[in-house]
Amino acid sequence: MSAREKKDLLAETDRLREEGRAGEAREKLLALTARFPDDAEVAYRTAWVHDVLGLESEAVAYYERSLAGTGLGAEERRGALLGLGSTYRVLGRYGQAVETLRGGVEEFPDDGALRTFLAMALFNTGEHHEAMRLLLRLVASTSDDPYVQQYRPAIEHYAKDLDETM
Repeated sequence: MSAREKKDLLAETDRLREEGRAGEAREKLLALTARFPDDAEVAYRTAWVHDVLGLESEAVAYYERSLAGTGLGAEERRGALLGLGSTYRVLGRYGQAVETLRGGVEEFPDDGALRTFLAMALFNTGEHHEAMRLLLRLVASTSDDPYVQQYRPAIEHYAKDLDETM
């Protein structure tokens, strides 16, 4: 199979998934994965389709394979880190979720979705202060709400230490 044929097949699986035909996309991706077991892009797409189908346990190995390999672009790598971290969290593997999502935030510090999912995983591990700190900083820096912006300095101040009373 040529690189062009592989690219066309991946585009077809994306289309199928977007059309709500993820089961068909999964079959094609499993065949492609068997043919290209070390291809990070194929592994990422295979993980994603498993997540879409609610097959999180099966998605993990594909996410891990995609991140261990080379060849993912920055956006795909970001998606794989978020997908794996979120999947770990859904499966109750909270420590692994925190570790994966922390790595994602370190690699992509401006990604609010990664920080949000990290906050959820931190909540699950009982790290409520850090989870709240992340979310408060995210709200303060990204909200268009004029009232949030009016109090942004105070929100950012308290995000450092929620127990402080001034």
